[in-house]
Amino acid sequence: MRFVRLPGDAGPRWGRLDGEQVRVLSGAPYAGGVETGEALARSAVRLLAPAEPSKVLCVGLNYSEHRDDEKGSDTVIAAIIARNMKDAPAKKDPILFLKAPSAIIGPGEPIVLPPEARRVDYEAELTVVIGRRLSRAGSREEAAAAIFGYTLANDVSARDLQEVDVQWMRAKSFDSFCPLGPWIETDLDPAAARVRTLLDGAVVQDAPTSDLIHDVPAVIAYISACMTLLPGDVILTGTPAGVGPMTPGQRVTVEIAGIGALTNPVVAAS
Repeated sequence: MRFVRLPGDAGPRWGRLDGEQVRVLSGAPYAGGVETGEALARSAVRLLAPAEPSKVLCVGLNYSEHRDDEKGSDTVIAAIIARNMKDAPAKKDPILFLKAPSAIIGPGEPIVLPPEARRVDYEAELTVVIGRRLSRAGSREEAAAAIFGYTLANDVSARDLQEVDVQWMRAKSFDSFCPLGPWIETDLDPAAARVRTLLDGAVVQDAPTSDLIHDVPAVIAYISACMTLLPGDVILTGTPAGVGPMTPGQRVTVEIAGIGALTNPVVAAS
């Protein structure tokens, strides 16, 4: 099933996609929302980011080919990866960081390039939406049972700020730096998907999720050992090789077959 978030007179609300209709729910689907009987035409609905998380969690350098970018010609990316992988292979655990929830935008909303950054990059990511409270998962099965569904994210990054800061919070959390959408898909095998980015229609990232170093259940279990995951929380699972800069006037699309496509224009700050 696919669940969407949409504007309403009293604030954002949720719905279930049913062909060319959106069946409105009484609340978030992961929080027990049920159909109200109201139906809207899909063509008349503007989609919002399908998330209201208490936190946005991210996994860094979770594709081996992305780690190999350390040896590439992009010296900025190479320096960041080298600094964070200097203890490899001794470091076996996922690399975690947070994005501010205020960075979230929905499909079609502009990614705004802030004046503080000289270079801002795209990063396509399979994203998990948590459906139940989870603390210290005792097994992979318990971790997987906490998943409500999946969506797409662009982990937009101010690369030059990431390079100079000790940690990544500022570089990852500018307003508009977390496009999510277009909906939550509940029927997906996270180990058999393919993540792609298209920049102005040209494929710039393309990798199977089977290449994840730490797969989805492992990531969820690891995070739950240090913080309680709450319904609606989102986890960005990592980006493949091929990250690169965006410029005003471009359009960036993240896509995964089985979920759909998330497209956002890129603009300069006014």
